[in-house]
Amino acid sequence: MRQFTETAVLSGIVREALGAGADVVGVDRLRGGSKKGVYRVHVRGSRVASVIVYSWAEGENFWPAAAEGVDAVHPFAPASGLVPFLAAQRRLDRIGVRVPGLVLADDSRRRCPADVAVVEDVAGPTLEAFLRTDPARASDALGELAAMLDVMYQQRSRHYGRVDVLERGDKASGDSCEQVVFERALEDLAEAAERDPRIGSAAAPLRDRLQELAARVAPRREYRLIHGELGPDHVLVDAHGHPVLIDIEGLMFFDAEWEHVFLQLRFGERYPALSRPGLDPARLDLFMLAMRLSLVAGPLRILDGDFPHRSLMQGIADHNAKEALALLTR
Repeated sequence: MRQFTETAVLSGIVREALGAGADVVGVDRLRGGSKKGVYRVHVRGSRVASVIVYSWAEGENFWPAAAEGVDAVHPFAPASGLVPFLAAQRRLDRIGVRVPGLVLADDSRRRCPADVAVVEDVAGPTLEAFLRTDPARASDALGELAAMLDVMYQQRSRHYGRVDVLERGDKASGDSCEQVVFERALEDLAEAAERDPRIGSAAAPLRDRLQELAARVAPRREYRLIHGELGPDHVLVDAHGHPVLIDIEGLMFFDAEWEHVFLQLRFGERYPALSRPGLDPARLDLFMLAMRLSLVAGPLRILDGDFPHRSLMQGIADHNAKEALALLTR
């Protein structure tokens, strides 16, 4: 049976972060995380009423165990753990992009058999919820998010890859972003074809389409800083209505078009507020089909395990399978 991080362990970590006088009075395991546990810990006797604890314990990761030989420096390798989190937190904080404040980072394994971080509890909803409940104020937050993305895209690098990989002087796999995306898309297509009969029956034309789109992409040698998985559920809105980025472990230098196809999918009719001029149409076309295939293969893969929100993942896979097939006729 899956074991989550125990309350006693969380209490010890929070007291270490906030001081011995902090008394833990409640713990809520928050929904949504698939690679780490996210806990809201309520306290009294402290300067704050609650904090968030991230736990990268093995039992918190719902994804199937990675096969041996996984390339850890691949841009799309699983981005999970304290090291990529801290690298991303430092980079974003340095350039003035709002993320939850760091209270404590601990990789000692003294109190918990996993890496943990204690961060500020941003007292507000996700942008996704805010867009539903208060669309007028949410539009202001959306505008601020667009400004945040502009700040991030002003950060440029001659090398692509996750920020933690580049910080330690390693080189990401592959020769170009478009090659990495194309090769990953072929892998996702093969996996999705085995799991979804609709994709399986169209595997050959989908492969041909990927090759056609990849051939249209011209070389590029400068990359922008992107979140990597920026949906409205990965943006919190604080008490003053300002956006705050979360789930930042995948922060990387890459083609901005990869971010923008995901923004298009997740923000839908709200995407024009985030759109920016100068995006490469050829990259957008290739990346959109690649993203659709990824969002078929990935959700079906996690369903091999005991992920609890099964209908959600199946729905994501079904929707993106239909959209991937629709791209064959556009």
